[in-house]
Amino acid sequence: QHLNDSRWLIVDCRYYLEKPQQGVTEYAQSHIPGALYAHLDKDLSSSVVPGETGRHPLPDVNALCNLFSRWGVDESVQVVVYDQGPGMIAARLWWMLRWLGHNAVALMDGGWKKWLEEGKPTAREATATSSRQFRARVHEEMLAGVDDVLASISDANVALLDARSADRFRGENETLDPVAGHIPGALCVPFMNHVDQRGCLRPAEELRDMYAEWLGDSQVSNAIVYCGSGVTAALNILALVYAGLGTARLYPDSWSHWITDERRPVEI
Repeated sequence: QHLNDSRWLIVDCRYYLEKPQQGVTEYAQSHIPGALYAHLDKDLSSSVVPGETGRHPLPDVNALCNLFSRWGVDESVQVVVYDQGPGMIAARLWWMLRWLGHNAVALMDGGWKKWLEEGKPTAREATATSSRQFRARVHEEMLAGVDDVLASISDANVALLDARSADRFRGENETLDPVAGHIPGALCVPFMNHVDQRGCLRPAEELRDMYAEWLGDSQVSNAIVYCGSGVTAALNILALVYAGLGTARLYPDSWSHWITDERRPVEI
C-alpha cells in the first residue's frame, strides 16, 4: 500500500555468509519496487580488525548518520527492512535504527520469500532517493560491552542468551569462528526458534511463553543477547520487543570478539 509513498523507505538486506555478493546479485535481478540495497559488510558493519573486533563490528555513529541521511531517512520516514527471510540479516538494520533513536522501523514479516509466494510486484531498476538529515539520539542502554558480559557470568540476575544454533552453542559444529563453544552461563536461544515453518515470527503470546521458560524472573532489560558476530542476535531482540517483553541488550561483537582474548572463559 505504500510503494509510492515518499515517506516510506524500503531496504533490501539480503545477504549470505558463504556468498557475500549473492544478495547484491539477487537485488539487481529483482527486488521490491523502490527498495534500496544495504550490504551487511559494506553498509551495516565497519572494517574488521583481526584480533580486536568481531566479524561484523558496528559502524561509527557518524558514518551511520551519513548513510541514513543519503538514504533519505529523517524522523518523518517509516523504514521497512527485509531479507531473504526470516529476518536474521534485516533485524540488524532494524536494531541499528532503533539504537540511534529511530523507532519508525519495521521488519517485513516473512521477507522476500513470502513476498514472492504472494505474487507481489517486483522491479529491477535501481532506486534513487532524496537526501534528508538524519539526527541520532543514541541509546547506550541498548549495548552491552565485554565487561558487562564478564560480569553476567557470576550474576544470576542477568540472563545471557546465545542466539546461535544449538550445535554451535555446544561446540559441535563450528565452521565460522576459530574457537568453538559458548560463554559460560549462557542459555541457548537460537534465533530460528522465533519463527515458524513459513519463516514468519511466531505469535506474540507464543513468544512470551517461550521466554517465560527461558528467563524465569530475570528482567528483559538486564538480559544480554549475542550470536556469532552480532547480527542474528538482533532477531531475538526484535522478537522480545514484538512480544511486548521489553528491550534486551546486544553484545554487538559477540562470540567472534569474545574469543580474540584467550583469557576469556569458554565452555563446551
